[in-house]
Amino acid sequence: MLAAQDFRQTLARVLRLAPRHPLMAANHDAFMTVDHDRPLEDCRFVVLDTELTGLDVRRDEIVSIGAVRIEGMAIAAGESFYRLIQPKAGLPKASTLIHRITPEQVKDRPRLRAVLPALIEFVDGCLIVGHHVGLDMGFLNRACRTVYGAPLANPCLDTMRMAQIYRAQQWESSYDRYQGNVSFALPDLAAEFGLPRFPQHNALADALQTAYLFLYLARKLSGGGVRTLRELFEAGRSWRWYL
Repeated sequence: MLAAQDFRQTLARVLRLAPRHPLMAANHDAFMTVDHDRPLEDCRFVVLDTELTGLDVRRDEIVSIGAVRIEGMAIAAGESFYRLIQPKAGLPKASTLIHRITPEQVKDRPRLRAVLPALIEFVDGCLIVGHHVGLDMGFLNRACRTVYGAPLANPCLDTMRMAQIYRAQQWESSYDRYQGNVSFALPDLAAEFGLPRFPQHNALADALQTAYLFLYLARKLSGGGVRTLRELFEAGRSWRWYL
């Protein structure tokens, strides 16, 4: 049993770390426990993507966010999220050349802090999926910490890691297991697996592309024997909490 002083110190530490904003408190409460034996068909996922002014999480900013929902291991028709965002420091020409979002398109758009509430509501209770998802979550959680004092608690699954595991499983039974011409870029994987193709460097289109890739890989990993979150975890050891 804790001494009274130890109990007070522990309680103070918990209260200090717990999200104070109701929006983030609800987000964290939703993932206090995760049922790893839940069938994938019963899980809700949000596949998201961001377009950025650059790749430095300390300096660069989000200029668009796109997301789609997956329910019953199928893309939920009409359940999508897309926002253009006005960065505080302006839009570098180098980034416009990649994602084709111009300063004119974002000049009257909201700042990221105004978009966050709708995004947090959209991902409510869902596991987040992304391609190289740590990059997207790094930017989103920096903003969440600034605005709300806490990061998102949603568990994240990386389709890039899933593709690496799937390819490794294929190579286990292949004579030519050391192939040098492999790519884990999203459009290359979509082409390799014969998936529907979408325009590149558009946040919503990339989220759709990633959703198709996720559904394909979830059905292919471990010879199609993945049925639950636990089995998906054990197939790839790819769960991460990007906090």
